[in-house]
Amino acid sequence: MELRLLVTFEKVADVLSFTRAAADLGYAQSSVTGQIRSLETSLGVELFERLGSRIRLTEAGERLLPYARRMTELAEEARAAVASAGDPSGTIAVGTMESLTSYRLPPLLEYFHHRYPKVRLTLRPTLGDATRQALRQGTYDVGFLMEPDTEHEGLESEVLAPEPLVLVAGPGHPLAGRTGLTSADLAAAHLVGTEPGCPYRDLFEEELREWAPPFMEFGTIEATKRGVTSGLGVALLPRVTVAEELVSGTLIALDWEAPFTLFTQLAWRRGKKLPAHVRLFVEQARRLVSEQSRPA
Repeated sequence: MELRLLVTFEKVADVLSFTRAAADLGYAQSSVTGQIRSLETSLGVELFERLGSRIRLTEAGERLLPYARRMTELAEEARAAVASAGDPSGTIAVGTMESLTSYRLPPLLEYFHHRYPKVRLTLRPTLGDATRQALRQGTYDVGFLMEPDTEHEGLESEVLAPEPLVLVAGPGHPLAGRTGLTSADLAAAHLVGTEPGCPYRDLFEEELREWAPPFMEFGTIEATKRGVTSGLGVALLPRVTVAEELVSGTLIALDWEAPFTLFTQLAWRRGKKLPAHVRLFVEQARRLVSEQSRPA
C-alpha cells in the first residue's frame, strides 16, 4: 500500500465526498477516484459504497481507517524526527471560534509567526459539536473549545482557563444601575447575541426559556456589541471580548451572574501521538492563555 493512497483514503473517509477530498488535497476528482480504485484493487476489497451522489465506508473501509490514520501519523512523526535538528516545521489545522480567534489567540499566532516561521497555522472557524467531530475524524490537529463540560468522548482535552462571562448593556439601558438582578428581571429585556451553536448564547437562552424574552441574532461578536451599544438590548459575552468597551464606558456590566461556567480548552483526538511542532503549539497555548487570564 502506498502512503499517498492511504492519505487520500483517509481524506475521503473523513469528508465522505470525492469532490471535497479532491479540493482539499489539490487533486483533480478523477485522480482521487483513481487512487481509491488502485487501493481497492491492491487490497481486493471495496472500501466505499457508492449510493448515487453519496458514499459511505464499507465494513472493510471501517477496518482499514484506524490503520490508515496510524500509518499517516507515523509518517508525519518520521518527517518531524528527521527535521528535528532544524527549526520546528509542519502544518497545524486548528479549529477555533470567533471569540477565541479575535481575543485570545493573537498573542499565540504572533508568537509562532515570529519565533517559528516554518510552522504553518491554518485556522478553521467552527463551533463546539463541529469542532469535536472534525477532531475525531482527524480533519483538525487540535481544536479550541469553550464549554461547560471538560470531558469529551474520543478526545483528550486540557483546560487552559475559566472564561468569565458578563452581561452587558448600553449606559442608558433601563437595567443599568440596578443591583441584584435575577433571571426573571431579564424577562422584559431584548436579548442580542451571536449565532446558534455558540455555547454562551445557547446556555443563556436556555436559562431564560421560562420567560422567553425576544432575541435578536447579530451573528458576530462585533455586530452584537454594536447592537448593544445602540440600545437594542443586552448581551451575554465573554469578558475578554468587551474589556475595552467596559473601560471606555461605551458598554456597562449589569449586576447579573451567569449560573454556569465555561472553560476555554484545547483538545485533540484521543490516542493521537502529537508531532513535535503540535506539542509545541499546545505548550505555548497553555502558557500564553494562562498569562492572559491572570488577574491584573
